[in-house]
Amino acid sequence: MTAASGQNMAVNAERLWDSLMEMAKIGPGVAGGNNRQTLTDADAEGRALFQKWCEEAGCSMGVDRIGNMFATRPGTDPDAAPVYVGSHLDTQPTGGKYDGVLGVLGGLELVRTLNDLGVKTKHPIVVTNWTNEEGTRFAPAMLASGVFAGVHSQDWAEDKTDAEGKRFGDELDRIGWRGDEEVGARKDHMHAFFELHIEQGPILETEGRDIGVVTHGQGLSWTQVTVTGKESHTGSTPMPMRKNAGLAMARILEEVETIALSHAPHAVGAAGHIEVHPNSRNVIPGRAIFTVDFRSPDLAVIQDMEAKLAAAARRICDAMGMEVELEKVGGFDPVAFDANCVNAVRDAAERLGYSHMNIISGAGHDACWINRVAPTAMIMCPCVDGLSHNEAEEITKDWARAGADVLLHAVVETAEVVA
Repeated sequence: MTAASGQNMAVNAERLWDSLMEMAKIGPGVAGGNNRQTLTDADAEGRALFQKWCEEAGCSMGVDRIGNMFATRPGTDPDAAPVYVGSHLDTQPTGGKYDGVLGVLGGLELVRTLNDLGVKTKHPIVVTNWTNEEGTRFAPAMLASGVFAGVHSQDWAEDKTDAEGKRFGDELDRIGWRGDEEVGARKDHMHAFFELHIEQGPILETEGRDIGVVTHGQGLSWTQVTVTGKESHTGSTPMPMRKNAGLAMARILEEVETIALSHAPHAVGAAGHIEVHPNSRNVIPGRAIFTVDFRSPDLAVIQDMEAKLAAAARRICDAMGMEVELEKVGGFDPVAFDANCVNAVRDAAERLGYSHMNIISGAGHDACWINRVAPTAMIMCPCVDGLSHNEAEEITKDWARAGADVLLHAVVETAEVVA
């Protein structure tokens, strides 16, 4: 590294924070956070602001046919594979100001800092905004990065519909952010990918660490369980004659807790999506539909939890005289991030004097799919009380600075400074 790219090189923390606050004005939530769901008018507005900032920083913008955005800062070697950084700008309906956004705008701040210092790199640097990471409007999560990495087909993704029946592809066209690039055309020419993200959990704050060096990503399994009992009057149906689908669901969810705890400390399990029908005050539920979310960094553990869930659900429903169906509706295998990229993150944190620790990501991220096609690593910073997917999500300016500084140094090392 040159002197300019050595230990004294640091992002402009005030500028990064101002950018985060400016982006947060687009798609404001009702309680201080954001509602900038994918392919909404607010998403289009956020994308336009990001493009404006990137072009002002001297980057050229490319957009692929599923809306992924790629802002390129040229390298000195036109044939060198680019180093990619980024995350996502879309949010949950009641999301925070930092989830995903820190990774995108941290990448932009990286470019701005290199421009300020006149630092050139051999490899181009590309700041990326992946479409529909959250998956809240169009399931599943990490949809467009999954298409980019060849996990999903583009047609399958574009046919996904939201709660109002609107197609992903139609909404992408409506907001005007379908690009011309073939999706995934870049994947065979990627030097590396780095994603900065808030932890979305309490470990870093609890341990008093500035930086999480993400070594692995948990695998995920979503199983939709449908229990069918019999609707009947809550007042006049004798207790022994009831077929209460809600009660069966409760007993299955007790088993989910037991199953996850049997694989402590890294396995987790819960039901996030729950529907009870007919959902009337004086009708015993005749049907319950819920999705069990199991996660672990060990594929064998995930498979064991799935098997135990199926056995427990059938045992409970057989004993209660009810029917049960189980369908795997989503998931991905655990991820081991690239050792060289992980070391670049760890080395950067050490050089800069930031306290750090290895950590396993409990959430899914675009990096989990990109890891399939390019050497990849993640950097995490703490968030207050580990709270995320909530409008009260919060980080400090110092945490944002530390994460962006480590991102800057890891990327610069990988992209190779030209003297």
